[in-house]
Amino acid sequence: MRKDALGNSGCDAIAGPGFGAKDGYFADMSMHVLLVEDDRQLQRQLVDQLTPFGHRIDTADDGSSALAMVGQSAFDIVILDWMMPGVDGISVLRQMRQGGMSVPVLMLTALGQVFDKVEGLEAGADDFVVKPVDPLELNARINALVRARRTSEQPADTITAGDIVISPTRLRAWRAGQALNLSQTEFKMLLELARQAGTIVTRQMLIERIWGHDFVPTTNIIDAHIRHLRVKLLEHGDDPISTQRGMGYSLRA
Repeated sequence: MRKDALGNSGCDAIAGPGFGAKDGYFADMSMHVLLVEDDRQLQRQLVDQLTPFGHRIDTADDGSSALAMVGQSAFDIVILDWMMPGVDGISVLRQMRQGGMSVPVLMLTALGQVFDKVEGLEAGADDFVVKPVDPLELNARINALVRARRTSEQPADTITAGDIVISPTRLRAWRAGQALNLSQTEFKMLLELARQAGTIVTRQMLIERIWGHDFVPTTNIIDAHIRHLRVKLLEHGDDPISTQRGMGYSLRA
């Protein structure tokens, strides 16, 4: 049987009996993954093998592109090839950590020597996978890393809605691990939306809970604050706020 570059037999590794995504075998965590791999054939194979798990995968062919992408989009995890021409994986990792990026990083390497792993861990890697890669193991490691990071970064008093985490007692909020610089009103508005994530919060409810029952608003005060809040949330991902015309707003759970 023909083996691919990862050591797996074609698509049988993920498409055999009992291994379909609809069969409930796969984990129910869908991630936004950045895959950094300069070998185009290996890159395509990894995308093909991870996509059936429900992950959304963006790719980068080199370290410079990877650094640009992690600075522009919110990723749940980065799968980073160690050996790349130009800016190698370990350099990308160091620059990410020096820039305060806490996204989990799984290093993909064909090396496997102990000293390489030590160097990677000291630079901020969370885990390693040595080629050839088994897709089931890779997906399990992805899920474990993201779960662990989300758990460790959440204070005990937090409210979570998707990739947004809010600490009411600390008056702080984060998206995709990045702190949000919100005004007092924007924070209160995001908190109310997060408390009822997935359901519609009317404009009147927002007015009463943020300004009080006696407040008489101008016609567009809620829309203006939502617009400002959206701008700040969009710095770290897509728009999680849905406008329900004539009713109010809902925050993606």
